[in-house]
Amino acid sequence: MKKNMKLKTFRGGIHPEGHKELSKGQSVRAYLPKGDLVFPLSQHIGKPARPVVARGDEVLAGQIIAEADGFVSANIISSCSGRVKAIEERHLASGARAVCIVVENDGQYTPAPGVGEARPGSALSNRDILDAIRAAGIVGLGGAGFPTHAKLSVRKPEAIDYVIANGSECEPYITCDDRLMQDESSGIIDGLRLVLQLFPNAAGIVAVEDNKPEAIRAMEAACAGESRISVQPVRAKYPEGGERNLISVISGRELRFGQLPADVGCVVCNVSTLNAICHAVRRSEPLMERYFTVSGDAVAGPCTMSVRIGTSCAELIEAAGGIRPGCTVKKILSGGPMMGIAMSSLDVPVCKANNALTVLSRDEVEEADAQMTACIRCGRCAQACPIRLVPQMMADAAERGDFEQYEKRLYGLDCISCGSCTYVCPARRPLMQIFKQTRAGIMAAKRK
Repeated sequence: MKKNMKLKTFRGGIHPEGHKELSKGQSVRAYLPKGDLVFPLSQHIGKPARPVVARGDEVLAGQIIAEADGFVSANIISSCSGRVKAIEERHLASGARAVCIVVENDGQYTPAPGVGEARPGSALSNRDILDAIRAAGIVGLGGAGFPTHAKLSVRKPEAIDYVIANGSECEPYITCDDRLMQDESSGIIDGLRLVLQLFPNAAGIVAVEDNKPEAIRAMEAACAGESRISVQPVRAKYPEGGERNLISVISGRELRFGQLPADVGCVVCNVSTLNAICHAVRRSEPLMERYFTVSGDAVAGPCTMSVRIGTSCAELIEAAGGIRPGCTVKKILSGGPMMGIAMSSLDVPVCKANNALTVLSRDEVEEADAQMTACIRCGRCAQACPIRLVPQMMADAAERGDFEQYEKRLYGLDCISCGSCTYVCPARRPLMQIFKQTRAGIMAAKRK
């Protein structure tokens, strides 16, 4: 990266402490789970998958155990070999319950027939690529969980101008994508190359925040000589990785409320998703594992691991050295401190879109509750909002129960729950929590 390069950025946003140094320097190791693996049928946005195995069945690693039950749905793949122990409801990291397939791990990880077989690259059609992505059960691995084959099946592929590889990873503590870009840069670029085959007029842009110089160098080396792919360093700012923000930064186009990225000529894929596409299309390897960060000031050995989908979160904290001696854990988050979900139990599985556990000795939300005052009308929340909402007015409407104004006039359902407004609020109001609860209430009413 050139020292004097002017870095692009977006309106709003914040600069929370990164705490990336806790896990950043550690090499990645593969963790093989010891206990049962649990596979929720809802690991994606859309209709839950439909089981195709029964209790007592023997399964192999890479075998489809639940099939997509609709276009916006995704296959569920066993990441181990063993026996189906149960199909039952289990808790997820969010606290919700979902039907899961429980596999008793035999510790052998015997692959299903065909897994790992190379495909001839020159003979791949667009349909071959999409079919391989669909079969592999790939979803957005940056957290959204949208089925990737559906995202890439746009009505007018010739109208797509940019395919953006999202390597921003702006959430504090989390370093799994940073590490992946250093370790698997060639796989990410090959995945991007495959996606670009679907969009003949598009340029591939790898967006990486400037606080990841090693990742930038690795990605630039991997795409050297590519005519359609380049790396674009962007200014480190939260939430740079938000789809709407990244589109604005890279393309200069504004995604209006109600629009999809394809409506402004863009497709955005997380770098982990692109690496998974490479493995699925080139090597017939379905989505069975992902890079995953365990960090926080209460963990003895913060690190990033290559983790099998379905692994117990409790096992991963132990694999990271357990709790630091003499430390009291106040909060454990699925994800990071800005957008993560507080967990009430560690007896939950890693799902496809999960990328981290953050273990903390302080509960800043609890501390803020004790200091909260009435809104002082300072406007800082609106200045920080990266998508130009007015959080103060949204909170007022939510607390009055005026859901029509919240949704129709203030566009509250477009909130991306980044937490920037809560972070800057001098009155210490739990704005993001209010918005999440309001959204849940509105969506529940719509379902009825």
